[in-house]
Amino acid sequence: MEPYHEAAPSLRASDQERDETVQRLQLAFAEGRLTDGEFDERMRGALAARTHADLAGLLVDLPTATAPVVPRSAASGNLPKPGRYTVAIKNSVRQAGRWRVPGKYRALVYKGKGVIDLRAAELTEPVTAILAVAYKSDIQILVPPGVRVETNGFGVTRDDDWTGDLPADAPVVHIRAVAYKGRVEARTTPER
Repeated sequence: MEPYHEAAPSLRASDQERDETVQRLQLAFAEGRLTDGEFDERMRGALAARTHADLAGLLVDLPTATAPVVPRSAASGNLPKPGRYTVAIKNSVRQAGRWRVPGKYRALVYKGKGVIDLRAAELTEPVTAILAVAYKSDIQILVPPGVRVETNGFGVTRDDDWTGDLPADAPVVHIRAVAYKGRVEARTTPER
């Protein structure tokens, strides 16, 4: 059977086809086939795609015989048990790539910089609670499209790149933050 983009390139793309493309892009990013910038650009393209040809252009240089996208519960056997903390003291920390995020996660950065990248991560719970403490520091939390983000606390912001209605069963990332002479920011793309 031909892929949808070869069968009818000018046909309008459905939400399901956009979601399938997003999953393939996330997998390619997790495998190291795409840089941060390429991944961000292609994710935006997938979410804005109108036709099958638009979606096909985003996948043209990626292998078609890549590892299959499997349900998260089946994929979790390949990943180590999730850690519950990220700590940086007068240093920087970056948690990124393919990793398991527990239902409750804590990040503490003291006089440094932190990046918690959830774009290729496996969220193990429907609601992920992140406590982020930034003392004279900046913490970026990168969240993929399709995830509902809730924030509260002191010194926490989020970009306004989340658009469109999310389904009722969309995963939720709840960020509770405390920042003193710093900030905690939830974003869909890394800060340039």
